[in-house]
Amino acid sequence: MVIGQAQYQGPRRTQRIGTLRKVWAIYLVLVNKMPVTRTLSRVAKQAILSAGCGCQPITMAVRAISFSPRQVTSDASFHSVSFFETDHPKVLITGGLGQLGVGLAKMLRKRFGNNNVILSDIRKPPSHVFHSGPFIYSDILDYKNLREIVVNNRITWLVHYSALLSAVGEANVALARDVNITGLHNVLDIAAEHGLRLFVPSTIGAFGPTSPRNPTPDLCIQRPRTIYGVSKVHAELMGEYYHHRYGLDFRSLRYPGIISADSQPGGGTTDYAVAIFHDAVKTGKFECNLKPDTRLPMMYIDDCLRATVEMMEAPTDTLSMRTYNINAMSFTPEELAQEVQKQMPELEVTYAIDQVRQAIADSWPMNFDDSNARNDWGWKHDYDLPELVQTMLNYIGADSRIAQAN
Repeated sequence: MVIGQAQYQGPRRTQRIGTLRKVWAIYLVLVNKMPVTRTLSRVAKQAILSAGCGCQPITMAVRAISFSPRQVTSDASFHSVSFFETDHPKVLITGGLGQLGVGLAKMLRKRFGNNNVILSDIRKPPSHVFHSGPFIYSDILDYKNLREIVVNNRITWLVHYSALLSAVGEANVALARDVNITGLHNVLDIAAEHGLRLFVPSTIGAFGPTSPRNPTPDLCIQRPRTIYGVSKVHAELMGEYYHHRYGLDFRSLRYPGIISADSQPGGGTTDYAVAIFHDAVKTGKFECNLKPDTRLPMMYIDDCLRATVEMMEAPTDTLSMRTYNINAMSFTPEELAQEVQKQMPELEVTYAIDQVRQAIADSWPMNFDDSNARNDWGWKHDYDLPELVQTMLNYIGADSRIAQAN
């Protein structure tokens, strides 16, 4: 444990110094009449006080080991190993049971090894996720628990997926504020203190009705009208501040609407583009909650996950900014339905407009300008609308046939 040498000295450092002094006072009471320890006491007192007084910092060779039941495995190693002694980063993914976490963990485990990627969440994982690799309980609002996980598991990359999405956030603003903002602050402090590479996704929701919509550039006015969007703008700016102030290696991508066959719709405004495939296969009928001409940028999940990995691996000197737009395609509900009907002509589509979701969608970009990502670190998407539709129907149709057979 090194006292007084960390470059990052956030607001929690003062609290820790105060705690040290209280512990020292109690210690003095216990050892005051023990002559064997008086000399050691004087030496230790000078070391502790010098760490908090602004004088020349001193290094104390103390090794603290925590045997927490929250460790990933019962046989986890606690000895100190530098990141430079390993071949791969050690990755922690918060909010890992959401739409993106499981897929990213699968991709990173193939790349870096199964035990080098830890999924975390506050929910109980399904059996196939639990047995696929390391999983740990982690509440991002519990700073001490999150810090313990990072330290004990020697984390070097942190992917922060914990967040309440747009429509869900509007239904519970207080919870969205806690998860999306307070949780972010905990992650930023821990990442800066321990020198992590931190990825925090942003969103098309980080823009508002006064932003240019077609196309929307990386740098422009951002005045979102949802707590989700506000929290993501806050994350972008705080991440850049920590990068410039503390040297934090912060990275972010503004995701468009993400479409995946592996998860059910989760309360986002763009989730109609996932629901249509499930309903088409199960019932042959789909009711859309957005107007047929509502154009939004979209992306298949494989492109999204690959962009995330490429961004995290990009050399620092190639990054001209810390937050980038990425895009693949842009379509309306009507255009998506027509493409699906080419494969399933019997699909019936109706519209029942959700005014909350429609208002959100009307304030978002219609198309993303992602030229900076393509120029700086070589971003290029693989899936356009026809490939997206064919892939989704293949996956969901196969799953439906298996379920029916079972």
